[in-house]
Amino acid sequence: MKKEDSKRRAEALEKAEVLVEAMPWIHRMNGRTVVVKYGGAAMEDPELCKGVIADIELLKLMGMRVVLVHGGGKAINHLLDRLAIPVAFKDGLRVTDDATMEAVAEVLIGKVNQELVWALNEYGNNAVGISGADGKTLVCREVDPDLGHVGEVYKVNTDLVESVLADGYIPVIASVGCGAGGLYNINADIAASKIAQALHAHTLAYLTDVDGLFGDINDEESLISQLTRSEAHAMLERGELSAGMIPKVGSIVEALDAGVHDVRIMNGTFPHALLLESFTDAGIGTIFYRDED
Repeated sequence: MKKEDSKRRAEALEKAEVLVEAMPWIHRMNGRTVVVKYGGAAMEDPELCKGVIADIELLKLMGMRVVLVHGGGKAINHLLDRLAIPVAFKDGLRVTDDATMEAVAEVLIGKVNQELVWALNEYGNNAVGISGADGKTLVCREVDPDLGHVGEVYKVNTDLVESVLADGYIPVIASVGCGAGGLYNINADIAASKIAQALHAHTLAYLTDVDGLFGDINDEESLISQLTRSEAHAMLERGELSAGMIPKVGSIVEALDAGVHDVRIMNGTFPHALLLESFTDAGIGTIFYRDED
């Protein structure tokens, strides 16, 4: 046998073994709802974005009901910088005055959302872009007067999202909500959690630019591979989380309390992170489970 033929067979065998390893997960997840929150550096790199989009499309082909929720913090910061609008945060949330809200809507709804829809539709007629304001999907009230147009989601209407899913499309949802004060900027982690709860999702996956949750933020060896709802809540209570991780872990605890089976944080800059975390024994991020699971 030629060396080239032997190499090709070995590569083919490796691929086949990966598929066999994934079979139990694929069988278990068929027909389940998976909400994916997409953000961070993985959105900025075109090649990384292409890989994430391919993974999401593959989840759909495997029979899952996939909902993609996105932010776009870095793109918002770029526009605010060009417009000379100051950037400020409080407790991990963006301070959003009238001018900032206009920029947020322009970036999330008019740019990022459409780019993700276009990328998914490169694989076929697969995606529909909406915002949380469409169909009053995410209804908000003001979180804090000091934060301006930052919304606290108090109601989720799933009719539009369910209709899109029933028609065989992937809903791509920008994290902008609506309420008595007009449009609201919603932390995308929180928006994804609220949507996952309302859809009774099986899995909520956060694709971000960190590897997962660390026991010690200064120790790269302290990555936690899995923990329960109670353990995550205790870390919140003890103040062991960075400012950016506080709303994320808070939204995870809430999702688990509402019945979401598992929540995952993974580094979206790692090639095919979504597939590796979902369908292999190794996993690469942090998985949160309900206490009883």
